[in-house]
Amino acid sequence: MASGHPWIYRDNLPKHDLPDGAFVKVVSNGTEAHGVYAAEGAIAVRLFGPVPDGALVRERVAEAARLRASLVVTDTDAYRVINGEGDHLPGIVLDRYGRYGILKCYAPGLQGLAEQVAAEAGRYLKLRGVAQRAAGDDDTRLNAVWGEAPPPHLTVTENGLRFEVDLKHGQKSGAFLDQRENRALVRDVARGRRVLNLFAYTGGFSVYALAGGAESAVSVDIAKPALATIERTLALNDLESARHTPLVADVFDFLPRWLKGQERYDLVIVDPPSLANSADQRRRAQRAYLRLNRDALRLVTPGGLLATASCTAQVSPDTFRQVVADAARAAGVRAQIVAERGHAVDHPVPVSFPEGRYLKFLLLRVLPG
Repeated sequence: MASGHPWIYRDNLPKHDLPDGAFVKVVSNGTEAHGVYAAEGAIAVRLFGPVPDGALVRERVAEAARLRASLVVTDTDAYRVINGEGDHLPGIVLDRYGRYGILKCYAPGLQGLAEQVAAEAGRYLKLRGVAQRAAGDDDTRLNAVWGEAPPPHLTVTENGLRFEVDLKHGQKSGAFLDQRENRALVRDVARGRRVLNLFAYTGGFSVYALAGGAESAVSVDIAKPALATIERTLALNDLESARHTPLVADVFDFLPRWLKGQERYDLVIVDPPSLANSADQRRRAQRAYLRLNRDALRLVTPGGLLATASCTAQVSPDTFRQVVADAARAAGVRAQIVAERGHAVDHPVPVSFPEGRYLKFLLLRVLPG
């Protein structure tokens, strides 16, 4: 706790009879901090430092909003406003999509505080409303927690490009906002290249690549409805659909078969979902990353680029870099790191909270072995 880490794990607590959501004061070796107790999950207490009252919430929401105002580019209206532990509001996340916000709360006992955060952020940013997803009888609902509920689908702007967002069913809060700056990097290097985008989902990297002047892009994902949105996104941005090919396939099955053909690409993008949910799945995730990157490297033309990412929190940046190096050796190629990134600037991480740095992104130049 003295280090400033915002969590206390359940197995570090003495016996107690605390109710879910109780405000607690934790004292350890002369250091004290206030937090909120959660009755379930590995994280028993999320620490806020001072008592998390209305004044503290108001101050920290304003701090977070001022940071975004200074860092997020002007032609973007979809970004993270509150990044939980990164903004010293642990367990509470709020993403902005145009004039609306989507709230996520990672422990039921934090709900009251989360709704205060939503109200403060909504007023500060002059939003129309902030909503939270909730499971319904036969569908996901968007319940307004402040102001009005948003429509299920919105069109937002990111780095000057327009995207349709499914707020009810989309991954995360509706879109992968953490990759925004990495998508912009892909746009910068895509000109004239033939692109293969693996785990494409709704094709953000493909759209950026085509907007950057890519010759063509192939988007591969197992989710057919997600791929179907790419054509609409291309139309929103006046990009030629003839330069884009969607392909519904399981990437893990697709890659070994694709390698048997002659087609190779100047830029291959590998952005899989998280491959581990707990520490005991770490080794399995590393083996999967090794296979994926080995096969993807073999599909890159000599002198071409591989953009590879990992959002698995259990795999550290150093470990991911080593796995990719092992994959290059297994593929029989040389690889140079051209750029190394993480999540976008609207996802700050406390220096004392390495678990918060979950996203790793490498851009590699691939040369013959």
